[in-house]
Order: sequence, then C-alpha cells, then structure tokens
Amino acid sequence: MPELVYPPVIAAANALFHALDLRVRVDGEAHIPASGGAVLACNHISYLDFIFCGYGARPAGRRVRFMAKQEVFAHPVGGPLMRGMRHIPVDRQAGAASFRAGLQALRAGEVLGVFPEATISRSFTVKDLKIGAGRMAAGTGTPLIPMAVWGTQRLWTKGRARRLVQRHLPVTILVGEPMEVGRRDAPDLVTAELRARMIALLDRAQREYPDQPAGPAERWWQPAHLGGTAPTPEQAAAMDADTDDD
Repeated sequence: MPELVYPPVIAAANALFHALDLRVRVDGEAHIPASGGAVLACNHISYLDFIFCGYGARPAGRRVRFMAKQEVFAHPVGGPLMRGMRHIPVDRQAGAASFRAGLQALRAGEVLGVFPEATISRSFTVKDLKIGAGRMAAGTGTPLIPMAVWGTQRLWTKGRARRLVQRHLPVTILVGEPMEVGRRDAPDLVTAELRARMIALLDRAQREYPDQPAGPAERWWQPAHLGGTAPTPEQAAAMDADTDDD
C-alpha cells in the first residue's frame, strides 16, 4: 500500500525545523536497523515526542508506527493523520487488540514506536515502565531499542502553555544499543533493564545539553535533581493520581 500521508507530514516537519532553525542532534542512529521489525522505546516528556522520536529513525530510512491513546484518533484533524500514517490506537481499558496490532506490525517488518511510561513525565525523569514493549519484542524476536529525547518539553509539555515558535532551540535524540529479548526472559527483568538504559541515555542527554535556563523563571524545564523547579518524581506521581489527562 503506498504511503500517501507520512511523506508530506515528514516534509512539513522538516520545513518547520528549518524555519525555526531547531538544533536537532541525533546520536546512535546506526542502532536502528535499515530493515526488519524493531521496537523503539522512548521516554516521554512532551506532546511532540513522537515527531522527534520518528525523526531519530530518519537516517535509517525508517518510518515509525507509533502506539498512541485512542483519543488522539478521535480528533477531527489528528485522527485522519494518525490513521493515514498507520499508527496504532491503544485502548487503555482493553489493550489486547492494540497489543495484537503491534505484534502484527513488527512481524510485517515495521519499526514500532512505544512510550512505555504510558504518560508524559512531569518530573522529566523516567517513570516506571509498562512491560508491553519487552513482551512485543520477545514475542516477535525483534530488537528492543532504548531511546531518549531531551529539550522537547520546552516546546509543549503537560501543565504548560505551548511555546512552539522558538528559534534555535536545541533538541537531543539519543538511540541506545539494541536489546535482544528472548521468549523465556522474565518481562519484569527485561523492563527493569530497559528502564536502566533509558535513564542512562536521558542522563547523558541532560549532561550534554548545550542550554541552561536563562533565569529562575526558566528553571521549570529542568528536573529537580539538576536544580530545576520541575516536580520531583514523588510530587509528579501525586499529581498524576489526581488527573487522568496526558
């Protein structure tokens, strides 16, 4: 089936990056296979992470099919785009169908994009992960590839107004070494290893990030352990318990 939607969406995103002169840095892209299925597991700090996660697979010539909450597919504009790009809706109350769809995509040789934290991290640290990414990799014999993005929270994140028009903003995308997951590997251990690798990638992205908050009012986009005013993981968990939005 020809790709009628994804290519123009990619072209539009690239044009926007160029117009804003975003300083997007991708490192480790060679870890994404040029063909065959793979699960790309990324941290989640922004509503725009899927754009940058997909951008990280561009050097490998891959189009990432993302698993996203079904409410996105109900949007009058976003829904047709998501379906046209062959992304996969996830019903959090009945996830078996989306899990099967993910397996089918991997067996068809697709790169599947997953945010195993399930929701945006308000603390800008890696939350506890769901086990689905590892289970899908194990069930299809495909590599499980950790990824971290940083800087995207400055554009649009939970609890903050959109700031999409920012010139010269740095965005870091790091791709880690693939994990080979066997059917007999314990899902909880696989998920713990995946989280450890995602944390290491995110720590590196934060250390190497070329910008620092310009003043106290800008410290909101830094995590608390780096001196920022973002909620601590414990505070973020309490905030999440009070709301069910993303």
